Amino acid sequence: MALYPKIESSINPYRDNVQGKANEPITVAGLLDRSKQILGSAYEGPQPDWTLEEIYNRLEENAPRIAIIGGSSDHPAHIMDFKTSAHAAIRIWQNGGVPFYFSTPVMCDGTAQSNQGMSYSLQSRNAVAQMVVNQIEAHSYHGAFVIQGCDKQPLGVVSAMAHLDRLRRYRGEAPFFATFAPAHVLQGGTIPTELFAELEEVAKKAEEQGADDIAYDLRDAMDYILQCSSNTAFQGVLERAVERGLISKAAHKDYEKRLAVATCDGSGGVCAFNGTGNSSRHIVAGMGLVHPALELLTESPNQEQVNEALDSLAVMINNPVFGAANLMARNIRNAIRIHSSSGGSTNLMMHVVAGMLFGGYKFNLWDLDEIHHAHPVPDLFNYSLTEGRDIFALAMQCCDSESRGMESLFYELLQNGVPMDVDAPTVTGTTWRERLANTDHLAADNVKDNPVILSKPRRPFSGVDVLTGNFFESAVVKISGMTTLQLDQFDKKAAFVLYYENEDEANRNLLDTELLAKIKAEKRFAYDNLLALLKQNGPEHYEAWKNDDYETLFDKMVEEAVLKIAIIVSGQGPAAFGMPEMFTPMQHINANRKLKRLVTLISDGRYSGVSYGAAIGHMTPEAKEGGGILYLQTGDLLYLSLRERKIEFIDEAAFRGGKLEFRFDHIRQERTELAEERLASINKRQRLVAASNRMVGHTDAANGVVPLAVAEEAVLDYKIDVD
Repeated sequence: MALYPKIESSINPYRDNVQGKANEPITVAGLLDRSKQILGSAYEGPQPDWTLEEIYNRLEENAPRIAIIGGSSDHPAHIMDFKTSAHAAIRIWQNGGVPFYFSTPVMCDGTAQSNQGMSYSLQSRNAVAQMVVNQIEAHSYHGAFVIQGCDKQPLGVVSAMAHLDRLRRYRGEAPFFATFAPAHVLQGGTIPTELFAELEEVAKKAEEQGADDIAYDLRDAMDYILQCSSNTAFQGVLERAVERGLISKAAHKDYEKRLAVATCDGSGGVCAFNGTGNSSRHIVAGMGLVHPALELLTESPNQEQVNEALDSLAVMINNPVFGAANLMARNIRNAIRIHSSSGGSTNLMMHVVAGMLFGGYKFNLWDLDEIHHAHPVPDLFNYSLTEGRDIFALAMQCCDSESRGMESLFYELLQNGVPMDVDAPTVTGTTWRERLANTDHLAADNVKDNPVILSKPRRPFSGVDVLTGNFFESAVVKISGMTTLQLDQFDKKAAFVLYYENEDEANRNLLDTELLAKIKAEKRFAYDNLLALLKQNGPEHYEAWKNDDYETLFDKMVEEAVLKIAIIVSGQGPAAFGMPEMFTPMQHINANRKLKRLVTLISDGRYSGVSYGAAIGHMTPEAKEGGGILYLQTGDLLYLSLRERKIEFIDEAAFRGGKLEFRFDHIRQERTELAEERLASINKRQRLVAASNRMVGHTDAANGVVPLAVAEEAVLDYKIDVD
């Protein structure tokens, strides 16, 4: 007897239209034949019974039509999709369903980093959602088994699943169900022994020639596991080493090649750092959409693990409680608190909002922030890329039955007094309360050696904070990406603006080893303002330094990190340039020992989950829409009040007089011509992005960057309009 019930709906296009029953049986049979061939001796089941007649019968009888959604194999996370999809197809058939398979293009943000491709990254999330909706609507599928990858694909598909569920309910059809199977975690690479020794020789040579900064930064990069993002750190340091004559360009390219080929394991997966891919893994699990059997693996799942997830669909089918939109909304508080506690990517601040909007719920960045701050969320994620606590280590702890991943984090949040919704449903067909009733391996203390998830917080706060100020409406900063020491170094400090009109300009300047020397030589920051900033940021030094000349004062303020600089990278918002990640400029800053002690990076672009330091992004309104960021210029003064979640434009005259006052409106009036020139440059540069893929007719970053039609139809209240 089939495990899956028939779909309870009077609507069945396959029953009422013979063309589907003529076209699709061969695709189903082909999928199942190919799946059995792929699995070979690992195939578990009786002799094949998927005749065209039996497939026809199931289509006629409205057996669950379940799409297996994979991703393109040119993304490392989807290399093993062929095996996972084979396991899924076989089990769906065995359970009485009809399996189908399709895949979507999946952009790799690492590959697109620092080139034109990054302008398409965010747009690809909406494109994936649209493609999935197209295919599922056209072929009338009832549910999905989603092979979850990396970057924008996970929340793109979540958005599609929620949107389809909302649409089906509006039409009076059966709820749309989905379960997600995240790709396994890719083990980070290690620097080959011989190469490590050669790089150490470069560091020693740098020390001998007085380039201590390069020696320090190179050794810092060598401390990390190898991953695509760490290669960018090496690139910045090695380019500086070439500039100073420490190595040749040929040697740089040789090191680059040897590092690159040692980076990724051949079976692929999601990179081991806590970037957007793994942040998505955690937050989709927090939404109740991932079966624990598939959540954190070190290799692609086996048949038994896939079976656990697919067998649970029997409870979900036809039940609106388990519809994709309802699961997401019922679990939204859980998901946001898990994201906060695990130090998740800033990217998810937009993607979660987008998912809720696609699901028909009125939701924005302020709703997310309200949930985040309704109760303090402690930092329970002891993640490190240098101490053996990356996400691959967490997956190993789960596979060794020492941890239960997000169930363990959920449990520890409860133990720390965080209000989690234990009665929210999940794709196991049960609630969190029922899942946590089994306490085996649940507590974080069960992991004795180098735990990633903690029972006692590292500090009482974590996550991503929303900022406001007198020259913008909203921006986000990843507090979890800053140590307490860093937070202290930048909080309640005045900073000079160093303005760049776009990322290309910023990258060129940030790679310049003489950047600080040029700022000093050109006296880009007024002397009187330097003195005022000294009095604000380093009052203990004021009396001793106040009579120094410009050059001496500048050098002392750099050496003691009293000088603070707010590097502005403008013109990067969704309307202007597709909202690319500012990962590369952030890496260049963090790869420079002096700069990273001085600099906060502020942009209307995005940041990668791997960004570390004072990185403020998603600023609205963006420059192209006339936001305050358009009007800033080098030498302006900002006040960073991070713990109070504010950044203010400082009144220069009052500041020189010893008063900290905030005023910005006059700047718009005084710099109208400058703004017009910059807008002309933004519009010209926008032509570099294909017109077909520009983010026009979309909401801003605080509202998820979704098509306006999606936002306009999102009217439900997530607090009450749920099952």
